[in-house]
Amino acid sequence: MKTVPKRSEVKKENTWATEDLFPSDEAWEKAFSEAASYPEKLLSFRGRISKDAGALYEYFTLSDEIELTLSRLHGYAHLNSDVDTGNASYQAMLGKFMSFYVKVAAADAFAGPEIVSVEEADIERFYREEPRLTLYRRALDRIRERKPHTLSEGEEKLLAGASELGDAADRTGSAFRNADLKFPDVADGEGKLHPLTQGTYIALVESSDRVLRKNAFETLYHTFESFRNTTASLLDAQMKQLKYFADARKYESSLAASLSRNEVPVEVYHNLIKTVHANMDKMHRYMRLRKKCMKLPELHMYDIYPTLVSEAEETVSFEEAKRTVLLALAPLGEAYVNTVRQGFENRWIDVYENEGKRGGAYSSGARPHPYVLLNHEDNLNGMFTLAHEMGHALHSYLSKENQPTVYSDYVIFVAEVASTCNEALLMSYLLKNTEDKTRRAYLINYFLEQFRTTLYRQTMFAEFELKMSELVEAGQTLTADLLCKIYHDLNLLYYGEDVVIDREIDMEWARIPHFFMDFYVFQYATGFSAAMALSRKILAEGKPAAEKYLAFLSGGCSKTPIDLLRGAGVDMTTAEPIETALATFGELIDEFEKLTE
Repeated sequence: MKTVPKRSEVKKENTWATEDLFPSDEAWEKAFSEAASYPEKLLSFRGRISKDAGALYEYFTLSDEIELTLSRLHGYAHLNSDVDTGNASYQAMLGKFMSFYVKVAAADAFAGPEIVSVEEADIERFYREEPRLTLYRRALDRIRERKPHTLSEGEEKLLAGASELGDAADRTGSAFRNADLKFPDVADGEGKLHPLTQGTYIALVESSDRVLRKNAFETLYHTFESFRNTTASLLDAQMKQLKYFADARKYESSLAASLSRNEVPVEVYHNLIKTVHANMDKMHRYMRLRKKCMKLPELHMYDIYPTLVSEAEETVSFEEAKRTVLLALAPLGEAYVNTVRQGFENRWIDVYENEGKRGGAYSSGARPHPYVLLNHEDNLNGMFTLAHEMGHALHSYLSKENQPTVYSDYVIFVAEVASTCNEALLMSYLLKNTEDKTRRAYLINYFLEQFRTTLYRQTMFAEFELKMSELVEAGQTLTADLLCKIYHDLNLLYYGEDVVIDREIDMEWARIPHFFMDFYVFQYATGFSAAMALSRKILAEGKPAAEKYLAFLSGGCSKTPIDLLRGAGVDMTTAEPIETALATFGELIDEFEKLTE
């Protein structure tokens, strides 16, 4: 029975270097105390930034300083909290920071209304009087474009103060899933017990042991089902707080409010769902092929994860994964590869699962460098997760290295492009370097699963989130029964009649943290589609395409995300990238079918 170590038992080299942010908790506390004057400093600009170009410039430079300081403070608190969610000290530190962040936001509430009140002619005069202010022209334009959704100073202050309450459902759900919720051990076909956690679940349902898969699947969702009303209430609260803030800012919907922050047209969201619906036949065909290959009379939801070519399965150690990823990313140039290597050698990564560690994986952009959380397993998926998260990390690193502070953070819409492009390059490298028919089938099966889980499944999640939002906006309450029915029907639509939609899967919504991330998931699918197109260009055209792609990674938010992607060669306002990716999915099914005949 595999044991999960305590945090104190993890080797230092497998933990991330939070000391690069602050050498100790005491240093963090000192910096936190020094930041206490920020609300007062911000308020000193009240009534001045709409009248004086110099004051407006000084306000923006102070905002940059605050951004850098708060980013470090938040990074240290949340990184330490995430690797040991049961550690009350770091939970308190994070809560302390969030309360202070709300104070800063409340003090800054005057700025938006004051900036949008300035006449266009006066803004242009400001640029002439203080040329250094032109650095912030795009930032000012973005603020002024939101004039229809900018409230009075008093109203903005109230909304800023309410933001901590708005985050309560997300914080509570995270603490529940990662710290409080425990699962019984599950038995395999020989009666051996395996620990079931959020981190081990996927590995268990990928097992070739069907008894273990079924037990893990049923145990996980039966456990969640025992908290069905609590988890439904959390999602209801999440959707209602989104509606509250969207209504307050006079947006037509929560979706419109969310996408406007990233300058993404609402049509992009609906276009994704529409295009995937038009290509559902490929997903259903893949499920029929899976059922045939597994020789099962019934294909259950716990049967959709194992590889269809188990004889080619292999152990991939973390060291081997790092070496292979470096080789696969060579088309992006020596400088890119050397930066990835720097991350490997300088503890940018927290590698393995431990008790209380947040599940899943992510990259957190920070200075002096990004941080990557993994719960690494020694398999092919672990290697692809490493490539994926280092894609995020390099995107953050290059943007911060090449953009001024005000434009150094890329928007969420483009976030998944860099990560998925790395995965596509890794897959291309592996396929190029294998001649064995069985291994090629194994790799293509893995690639097919990426299409299923990233393009189709994330679109299903996006559709579920949209339906929840629409119901709340229509005045309904999201009960557990309602959520389960919606989720069941969507699984039937996406997986088709060749898959048994087990009742347990109706509770899957309760374990998905992304439903608390405000219309985030659709960007996995759009990012995947863009990445497929960009990786093809890089491999076909070489250095010119790679340089355009690196310029995109270095762009931060200096342009709209749509324009940044256009510069790299992809137009996400059209269905073409999604249709091209889905056509590739169909071609891969064709090849896999021939290889497995």
